[in-house]
This record gives sequence, structure tokens and C-alpha cells, in this order.
Amino acid sequence: MTKSVTDSSGSNAGHLGGLALAIAGAVLFSTKAVVAKLLYRYHIDAVTLIAFRMLFSLPVFAAVALWQMRAGPPLSTADRWRLVGLGLVGYYASSFLDFLGLQYITVGLERLILFLTPTFVLLISATVLKQRIGRLQWIALAIAYAGIILVFVHDLDGGGDVVLGSLLVLGSAATYAFYLLGSGELVRRIGSLRLVAYAMCVSSAACIGQFFLLRPAGLLIQPAPVYWLSLVNGLLCTVAPVFMTMTAVQRVGAGIASQAGMIGPVSTLFLGAVILAEPVTSWQLAGTALVLAGIYLLSRVKKAS
Repeated sequence: MTKSVTDSSGSNAGHLGGLALAIAGAVLFSTKAVVAKLLYRYHIDAVTLIAFRMLFSLPVFAAVALWQMRAGPPLSTADRWRLVGLGLVGYYASSFLDFLGLQYITVGLERLILFLTPTFVLLISATVLKQRIGRLQWIALAIAYAGIILVFVHDLDGGGDVVLGSLLVLGSAATYAFYLLGSGELVRRIGSLRLVAYAMCVSSAACIGQFFLLRPAGLLIQPAPVYWLSLVNGLLCTVAPVFMTMTAVQRVGAGIASQAGMIGPVSTLFLGAVILAEPVTSWQLAGTALVLAGIYLLSRVKKAS
């Protein structure tokens, strides 16, 4: 009896710990938009911003990649090329488009658009893979996109090139959806930790190489706050949430971890208000609620099917 109670309490503690990791990971990953906005105040561009982000995160991912290289079986040539492609699409192109878009839109709208990634996965599956979309899935898509339109129309009144920024972030969500679809078979074969470490190394090489191709090396000399904010962006907003989310998925499963991630857009909205003084209006709250409701309904429909 005592052992049963102990096992039950240990299981509950593990579940709560996994849930806490999923929530913390979602909040930290969402915070990168706020950090990017702070960095843009020092008049650096997206090419420089993403290069600094990867310079600080690369050592960690490279260490994990070397560890996994020694622990796991060697990769085939085909798998190596797939990893290069996935790294360029999922973490280089997607991140670069995201940071470009952040120059023009609020962090709240950016996070909501990125949260549409599961809908892009569904739409790509339907158009490219010819999978059928059910009636409830269409309803979920309609609710989610209605929320985006609500916030988008509201933000158009704030000036700036909101249309361009929104399209860039939409491109980020779409490219990451292609990454998710393309990584499905590979992650089952080589493992999620190995896949992420290798893909992030590829992405880091592309981001840093892009900087040296397009910008003078002298731009590496920046004010101290740029280094500190880039350190936060690289370690707390990139490395930490990746491993937190992976650990959470192992403890509580992908379904619960993804639902806990719904805290991301909400946290970004309020962090933007507190740190960046971006207003939180009833329109934004209503749009956020619609997006979250649509994504939650979509996750329940997929789970039921």
C-alpha cells in the first residue's frame, strides 16, 4: 500500500514537472520576439541579430551533436543531406523570416501568426500529400484564421508596414511546417535530440556565414547590451526551450506538451505590454482567444482521429 502511494505521488510529481517544463519552454521561446525588439533599438538588422543569436547557441548544440555522433550509429549520406535541408528550411529560413517580420509588426501579432504552424501542416498535408480535411478541422482552421484577421486589421491602424511583416512571419510559419513534415520519418530513425542538434548546427553555420557574406566583420563590435541580449536570445530563448520541450514531451507526451505551449501567445502579449509598452486591447485579446480556441480544437480533432 505504501509503495503504491509512493509510486503514485512520484508519478504525479513527474507529470507536474513535465507540465512545468512545457510551460516554461513555451514562455522562454516566445520571449525571443521581445528580446529581438529590444535588440532592434540598437539599430542592428535581422542578419546581425540572428548571427549573434547563433554564435551564442552554437557551442551548446555543437557539444550535443558531438556527443550524439559518438553515441549513435553513423548517418547515411542520404540522411546527411536531409539534415542539411531540414536545418536550412526549419531553423535558418524560418528564423530569418521571423526576425525580418518582427521589424514591422508587434510581438503579439508575430506570436499568433507563428502559432498557426499546425494549420499549415494540415493544409500542406491536404494539398501536397492529398490527405482529407474533415468538417471539424475546417471549423478549427476558420476560427484560428478569424482570430489572426481580427488582430491584423486592428494592427493596420497602428501604421508601419504591417502587411509586409505579417507576410514574412507567415512565411516563417510555412517553412517551419515543411520542416515538421519533412522531419517525421528522420526523427523516428535517428532520434529527436540528434536531429535537433545536427539541424541547429547547420542553421548556425548558415546564419553566421550569411553575416560574413553580407555584412562587414566590424559589425561584430557592438555595445555591451547587444551582447547581453544576444546571450539571452541564444541560451534562454533558443537552447533552453528546445531541451525543456523535449524533456516535457518525454514526461507528459507530445499532446499535453503542445497544449501547454498555448501559453506562448498569451505570455508574449503581456510581456510585450510590460517590457515594450505595446498596448493590449480588447481586439487583441479576442483575436488571441480565437486563435487559441482554433488550435486547441484542431489538436483535439487530430487526437480523436
